Amino acid sequence: MARIAVIGAGMGAMATAARLAVAGHQVTVYERGSTYGGSLGRFEWKGFAFDTGPGLLHLPAVYRDLFVKTGKRRLEDCVDLVQVDPAVRHVLADGTSVTLPGASRGGAAAALDQAFGAGAGDRWAAVLNRARDAWDATRRPLLEEPLRADWRALGSDPYPAVRRSGLLRRRPPTLAEVAARELGGQLGELLAARVRAYGLDPATAPASAAVLPYMEQTFGSWYVRGGMRALATALYERCRERKVEFVFDAPVRDVLARGGRAAGVLLADGTEHPADHVVCGVDPRQLSVPLPPDGVPAGASATAARYTLLLALRGARPADTVHRTLVHSSATQLTVLRPDDPAVRPDADHEAVTVSAVCAPAGGTTAAPDPEALLDLAARAVPGLRERLLWWEARSPADVEAATGAVGGAVPAPSLAGAGGRLLHPANSTALTGLYLAGGWAHPGGGLAHAGMTGALVAGLIVEGADFRGSQ
Repeated sequence: MARIAVIGAGMGAMATAARLAVAGHQVTVYERGSTYGGSLGRFEWKGFAFDTGPGLLHLPAVYRDLFVKTGKRRLEDCVDLVQVDPAVRHVLADGTSVTLPGASRGGAAAALDQAFGAGAGDRWAAVLNRARDAWDATRRPLLEEPLRADWRALGSDPYPAVRRSGLLRRRPPTLAEVAARELGGQLGELLAARVRAYGLDPATAPASAAVLPYMEQTFGSWYVRGGMRALATALYERCRERKVEFVFDAPVRDVLARGGRAAGVLLADGTEHPADHVVCGVDPRQLSVPLPPDGVPAGASATAARYTLLLALRGARPADTVHRTLVHSSATQLTVLRPDDPAVRPDADHEAVTVSAVCAPAGGTTAAPDPEALLDLAARAVPGLRERLLWWEARSPADVEAATGAVGGAVPAPSLAGAGGRLLHPANSTALTGLYLAGGWAHPGGGLAHAGMTGALVAGLIVEGADFRGSQ
């Protein structure tokens, strides 16, 4: 039995802790804040409750596998997980609206044909079929295996883009170019918007970013009743069941190293806590974490943050309301979440709505979004919003940084192949023996599902050693 110190109590860190505890190790989690969950926070006031981080889960199989491997109760025994259907509504800049069903290719094609004319659904399906090829080509090395020593092979874009007649291809196309060439017009904007919601710029993102809408359409979007924070609570309780110890209000100042390997953690109060292995579950930029000499940097140019408004509305949620709406505009794209969940509102005569916009991290030169402008834009998704508004609360990137410690309040994107490896994240192993990286800032990147995958990867590396070749 080894002593393992885990830095941070975010989802990736707790996923790692639970798996290591099941393997028989003594695991202690040191968290700078007073609670668990990392970005999966919650704000409650006057009977309203809001998620302050991710509002949906993609690839729920990651957490189903985690709960199966760490205890007797399945994920669905611990949380009320429901698939969101319709999956998403788009409100385009000219007022055009199209609603896409969840996990139904035929339904999506029919909706697109109705909105944009015959053939639109076929063009959309063709792009997602090519995205499926990219997914199949990179799923294991990008998601299910530790980052290989030859990670540079993932720098090539696996998306089989359609070659334009009569033109020589000098470089792989960007996602924006795929959207324009293979879809065109407003249909292409739907693809770009789905990628933009992950904090990626379609003009610079590789065509392989098309795997993100493919993933959503294939595996669905899921919500936990009571709010996504309930997923963090379920994972925390699973960790406690497996005898993981949590120490809150315990910021880690540094990783101890002795004899060329990790030897524990040094807390901000000066106390040292020895360990045989250390797992860094926070942004490694917060500590002096020695990445491998040939490790992949977390491309700072690709990171983004989110500015969020939590809206308390009078009046019942209309019966035909869509859970997620993307509002398009030339300046800002909004994600509007309107869950049909009695647990997040005081009664049936009120509604809790979350509005978020991708923006630059705190500390940069770009101005933060104007909340009043965001409210005006959100009114395109929520008719009568201004008249219904009781109160609102803003969450800026600086607020996120203060709550979670994430540098600039930045939110990591999922790892993607292509772009010369610029959108990959550091390997889970580091240059210091016994020190590992978990969570959204490590391979395979950000998002609830991807962060959860780091738990299986790091646990495999510690339990099986350098010969570990990935989850099965």
